[in-house]
Amino acid sequence: MVQDFTLPDLGEGLPEAELVQWLVAVGDKVTLNQTIAEVETAKAVVELPSPYAGTITALHAEAGDVVAVGSVLISFDIGGTDAAPSAPAAEARSSATEVSSSAPSESAKSEPNLVGYGAAPTGAGRPQRRARVAGAVAAASDTAVLEAAPHDAIQFADVVERPVERPRSTPPVRQFAKQLGIDLALVEASGASGVITRADVEAYATRVGAATTTAPVAAEPVETFEMPTPAVAGERTTRTPIRGVRRMTADAMVRSAFTAPHVTTFLTVDVTATSELIASLKRDRHLQEHRIGIMAVAAKAVCLALGRHPGLNSKWDDEAGEIVEHHYVNLGIAAATGRGLVVPNIRDAHDLTLVELADAIRGLAETARAGRTAPADMMGGTFSITNVGVFGVDAGTPIINPGEAGILALGAVRRQPWEHHGEIALRDVMTLALSFDHRLVDGEQGSRFLVDVADILREPGRAMLLR
Repeated sequence: MVQDFTLPDLGEGLPEAELVQWLVAVGDKVTLNQTIAEVETAKAVVELPSPYAGTITALHAEAGDVVAVGSVLISFDIGGTDAAPSAPAAEARSSATEVSSSAPSESAKSEPNLVGYGAAPTGAGRPQRRARVAGAVAAASDTAVLEAAPHDAIQFADVVERPVERPRSTPPVRQFAKQLGIDLALVEASGASGVITRADVEAYATRVGAATTTAPVAAEPVETFEMPTPAVAGERTTRTPIRGVRRMTADAMVRSAFTAPHVTTFLTVDVTATSELIASLKRDRHLQEHRIGIMAVAAKAVCLALGRHPGLNSKWDDEAGEIVEHHYVNLGIAAATGRGLVVPNIRDAHDLTLVELADAIRGLAETARAGRTAPADMMGGTFSITNVGVFGVDAGTPIINPGEAGILALGAVRRQPWEHHGEIALRDVMTLALSFDHRLVDGEQGSRFLVDVADILREPGRAMLLR
């Protein structure tokens, strides 16, 4: 029996998505919830789980195609397999209730739920794809670093096929392993949860002598860009379709720039005390893995200052004719990626400690660069921060994220002569740039907010006076 699977609405209300890559091929056997493809919407790259268990008979789109929601994407032959039911969930539950003397059927348990990334797996592990023949490969694969594949471990012709569980890890860890050329199927999780962490990957790389220099990890990752190569020698221009995140970012920025009257104010501040605090925290062996930097301290300062200036943490609701003041902070962190600018936010950032903020910022940035930011993580922000200083820029005029009242840009921290206690001394100095919506925030409010943030960066101890 052949079942067609159409591209679902991924919970975002978007009419289409671009197929990034297939993770399966015609003839592959899959089970319920195996990741079969990656698609890019206007907000994120999303993994599609298989709604059926069976054999793939046809792929109806190619990588790079834009597929409309509701269009047939892939076909399965589910004959003779434990396929997911095609009937609605209510019918499945009704059938299970009628046959009260028997245990619930597998189909009743395995109802697909694509928005939630599929139903609970019914098998013990991940399905097996057809074996790939690899020539002249050493038998001791447990000590070899394989070429990274998106999701599947490379298999050998003489290996007996059996279902293996997909290594459990987070998107940033999978991306890190891919950069090192490490197959996560060979990495053992050290924790009781069975989830492979970055430390596990690093430990494995050290053990097998992986060439980690091919993917250096800097204290502050900096996005690099390359000039596109012309498709044909001699071409003087390259045309790239405006899709996905780039389209969404452009629409959002135009809407913000021509809807909210922007005002930007600047303040240069001596942050030597903050630099000394960060250095002391880095020397603390209990905090070294948290990588607390200027971004985390600024995030904490913003959360504290927003409590004193709620106008910067509000929203202009034109339809309702109201100003909505938020009593919580969902702090947006602007991240530059190869796919464009994304602004995921930290939920309830006002409740987090400095260490927790540092971990959250790092996690958001790694997930964004891996292209795995969930659409929900980019919604509901109340205020944003962008760190242009990592690119060596002193200041700028950032555009407000739609639906928010302000955004703070952090410039580069520079060692330069500065007046200190009546004398000239070399100090760490940075420029802050605050853009705010003048419908919501007056110049006085914006200036006072910026001064409060600067005061905390100038004297971190002043945070003890705020709540």
